[in-house]
Amino acid sequence: MSFTVNPLSPVLGVEITGLDLAQPIGENLASDIRQCWLDAGGLLVLRDQRLTTEQHIQFSRLFGPLFGAPGEIPLQETVSRYLHPDHREIYRVSIQLENGTPRGRAGAGTYWHSDVSFKSRPAAASILHAIEIPDCGGDTIFCNMTAAYEALSDAMKEMLAPLRAHNDFAQTAATQFAKPVVVEDDLTGANHAVHPVVRSHPETGRKSLFVTPGNTTGLENFSADESVVLLGFLYDHATQPEFCFRHRYRQGDVVMWDNRSLMHYAVCDYGDQPRYMERTTGIGEKPA
Repeated sequence: MSFTVNPLSPVLGVEITGLDLAQPIGENLASDIRQCWLDAGGLLVLRDQRLTTEQHIQFSRLFGPLFGAPGEIPLQETVSRYLHPDHREIYRVSIQLENGTPRGRAGAGTYWHSDVSFKSRPAAASILHAIEIPDCGGDTIFCNMTAAYEALSDAMKEMLAPLRAHNDFAQTAATQFAKPVVVEDDLTGANHAVHPVVRSHPETGRKSLFVTPGNTTGLENFSADESVVLLGFLYDHATQPEFCFRHRYRQGDVVMWDNRSLMHYAVCDYGDQPRYMERTTGIGEKPA
């Protein structure tokens, strides 16, 4: 299959048209898609897709193992009620009810974060299928942490190079899970990790910032006040408009982003309009 590639913004992202992901994807085509994704800074939008849940999972597996797949690392127990009952690889993003139970979290992801960066092996690709979208609103903003790092002064880069940061699900729980029930076991070691503040991408070799307000609790060997000052500067710097792209969904979009080099923020501005999406999350490498 041939496809067309168009840039989404100067700093981040491309859209692909002309592909049908419901059809078998061969090794060469999968390699071409992956290279487009990497060249675009880690954000790819594949338009006009009509996938079953099984087809979504099959496509996602082309890019590595998935959280929740049989024999693989599960997501934290707190979010298990939002997983697809028959396919634990699928995280359901929705406020709609199914048999009286939410199929997803209301206002999920309304903070800057990188998916499951509190794991020792955080997420690589997240792949989201937009099945039902609001008439207006419900966008996602993406932030290019590679571009943000590269814009820092040489002196700042040198200072950040040896630093490591604590990432903990407890940080997410404190901000995002104030009302839903948090499983206490999720606040222990399995969902806490210390990662480099600056990581090198295992495929492109480019360096990026790897701290997020949603998951990072502080800098190793720094006081709380010192961490707040330095991390606050990095967050303000990284989320400047010139490093960000806001994606407005179309029904059938498949959006693939790289958690190793991006942060994202789900804009919860659509009230009670229906919005239902399904997401797979790839298991990445230990950051270095």
